[in-house]
Amino acid sequence: MTEENQAYMSIKLKDRSTFSKTVTEADIVAFAGVTGDFNPLHVDEVAARKTFFRGRIAHGILSAGFISTTLANLPGTVVYISQTLAFIRPVRIGDTITAISEVIEKRDDKNELLLKTVCQNQDGEIVLDGEAVVRIV
Repeated sequence: MTEENQAYMSIKLKDRSTFSKTVTEADIVAFAGVTGDFNPLHVDEVAARKTFFRGRIAHGILSAGFISTTLANLPGTVVYISQTLAFIRPVRIGDTITAISEVIEKRDDKNELLLKTVCQNQDGEIVLDGEAVVRIV
């Protein structure tokens, strides 16, 4: 059995990986700088107060990035194939977001996994919902 098969075979249905992070002002500023996304919703409190969010929110993809960490923590070398996302609630500075990925299907012919992916805030509210496909190589 190859190393990649050993890693893949060690993964079971319902296995979970989690990662938690408190979102900071510095995270939002750094993310805006790296991506070039300076949408006022994320970087301008005065402008963001005038929206239905009533204040600044973190970039949705910043929270989605936490899912990547959960996948990288799976056994073996993980290749991220696809991801669906639904942004349910806003994330604000000071929120602690926990990303959870759970194996819901194994595709043995390709060493691929389908995972349920969610991010929830410190109150247990889901802020992001989706599914990911990864391949163990």
